[in-house]
Amino acid sequence: MSESAAARLQALFDGKRLTPTQRRIAHCMVRGAAEVPYLSSVELAELAGVSQPSVTRFAVALGFDGYPALRRHLRDSTPASESTAPGTEPNEYQQAVAGEIENLRRLADLLADPAPVERAGELLAASRPLPVLGLRAAASQAFGFSYFAAKVHPDVRLLDEGGTMLGDRLDAARRAGASTLLCFALPRHPREVVDALAHAKSLGLTVVTVADSSFAPVAAHSDLLLPAAVGTGLAFDTACAPMLLGRVLLEAMADHIPGAESRLEEFDTQAAARGLFAD
Repeated sequence: MSESAAARLQALFDGKRLTPTQRRIAHCMVRGAAEVPYLSSVELAELAGVSQPSVTRFAVALGFDGYPALRRHLRDSTPASESTAPGTEPNEYQQAVAGEIENLRRLADLLADPAPVERAGELLAASRPLPVLGLRAAASQAFGFSYFAAKVHPDVRLLDEGGTMLGDRLDAARRAGASTLLCFALPRHPREVVDALAHAKSLGLTVVTVADSSFAPVAAHSDLLLPAAVGTGLAFDTACAPMLLGRVLLEAMADHIPGAESRLEEFDTQAAARGLFAD
């Protein structure tokens, strides 16, 4: 299996000391990896919301003479197998599905080293209570995780609404004994999520974050960031990989909670007695 365009870009950026503006450009390039080798510096600057000289300085920071050299490198490193024969181009819906399949492949490659996820599972299991944060586009990811986590974890607190009460709820969780905050952060990243993570860090909470990229704005306030790319082929982003990574974290967390399996069995027994489900 050939390395994906996004993965090649990620490898190009890994280990580089980038400014916030340069991280923004890198994040933009990863999200549009297939198109980036064909963009001019002006087009990339507009896409990333930065100046054209910033793009040039970014290329130099990566070790290239300028942006043309970076673009040439990206074109030369694209395997011929990734080119599509004329007249056989998939439609936009097929492209969106193919993009998500590629995101899942990248997630599978990431999970080849299970240590970060296992460490995250240990942290989540030990936090009593366990606050789970996700606003706007990420609210459904936080809700889904919290719904299943509550079946094995004794105290899960869903934080899916912003506003002035968010800081209060973080304070309350910390006073109750919380040691870790789990955050789902997807684009576009709400500023109040970044502020909430900064507040959580000031409280002494360990922050575990599932984000769409290692260059996401929440990275600076995360102790352990687990990247899972979103699909960008449709009008609204798709989040199959972040959802699956959330389920993987559930598995890792349950492995560190004594009696988790018996709690699930007890729930199934009660559900059958109450006739909760039709199947």
